[in-house]
Amino acid sequence: MAAEPQPKALTRKPLLLNKVEGSQDVVNMAAIVPKEDGVISVSEDRTVRVWLKRDSGQYWPSIYHAMPSPCSCMSFNPETRRLSIGLDNGTISEFILSEDYNKMTLVKSYQAHQSRVIMILFVLEMEWVLSTGQDKHFTWHCSESGQRLGGYRTSAGACGLQFDVETRHVFVGDHSGQVTILKLEQESCSLVTTFKGHTGGVTALCWDPIQRVLFSGSSDHSIIMWDIGGRKGTAIELQGHNDKVQSLSYAHHTRQLISCGADGGIVVWNMDVERQETPEWLDSDSCQKCDQPFFWNFKQMWDSKKIGLRQHHCRKCGKAVCGKCSSKRSSIPLMGFEFEVRVCDSCHESITDEERAPTATFHDSKHNIVHVHFDATRGWLLTSGTDKVIKVGAKNVLQL
Repeated sequence: MAAEPQPKALTRKPLLLNKVEGSQDVVNMAAIVPKEDGVISVSEDRTVRVWLKRDSGQYWPSIYHAMPSPCSCMSFNPETRRLSIGLDNGTISEFILSEDYNKMTLVKSYQAHQSRVIMILFVLEMEWVLSTGQDKHFTWHCSESGQRLGGYRTSAGACGLQFDVETRHVFVGDHSGQVTILKLEQESCSLVTTFKGHTGGVTALCWDPIQRVLFSGSSDHSIIMWDIGGRKGTAIELQGHNDKVQSLSYAHHTRQLISCGADGGIVVWNMDVERQETPEWLDSDSCQKCDQPFFWNFKQMWDSKKIGLRQHHCRKCGKAVCGKCSSKRSSIPLMGFEFEVRVCDSCHESITDEERAPTATFHDSKHNIVHVHFDATRGWLLTSGTDKVIKVGAKNVLQL
């Protein structure tokens, strides 16, 4: 159900706190070190770097460590200072960082995948390391012994990975656009369900364990909010990007979803509103407003002596309509359409100015983002990009 996005002015200019430069290739992932003026990054240039803020106000590497293969992803646990790094050769290497973040010590390495590691999650409560790879496998290992506990083959290469500690459910999104939910035991897993709502591959997942809502971002430029815990099966679409959604993060205390796209756009969505589910598109051989036949309806065209028309759909009611009966456009923020989209004439008249009020703010990061990290303790937003740059934004970016 693709929206037809129109250009929209940015609502507020973010305040850039700092730029971290020095990587020789794409920074695939980075994270703010809580309670420290520091950043951890992993790059395609095979380096792991810990950047600490100096008296000059600039970030300089306190740790510069070269890995045997390009670094594809990472997971950092501040409580244990355990840093898990996924590599292009399928290996996961685990390090412990010193208290002053000036040294990293290798704990173990193990072969988790046959090819590039895409995502890693370290679950302290279970002592598990979860991972997905380009080899179409989801695996989990014991973080203490390094022993492989189990695995599951997905239908395509998986990019999104999230875990719910309370229920031991893992969510895996793959390139086919499907999300798979598995129930994990210590050494076995069972398939709970699969669901699909995107026309492109799933590129990112984000889990809210409090509201029990899963967000999935996709190469089809859209985000879908899946209500896993309450109204099961409910799917609400969010349209706010002009290119594929690269990364998602969630601010639990303010109920704001942060999404970043390949277009450099950062969208901050207010999820503390009652949103409406996107309607299914209805099938019809003729316009459901004026009854004019569509161009494939040869019988009605012959009987009425009329030329068939092209079919469109109203984004608000889902009815199949002709161009004449859907000549208007409108934003419908509560249905996730922050851009103006096609609506039928009757729905256009029914939409009030209050219903057109934006529920998201738009910002330009000025670089092609591949990953975003939000530090809730300070309200800082970090983005890393294909331009080899890491940017740290001020907390007022997230105040709607």
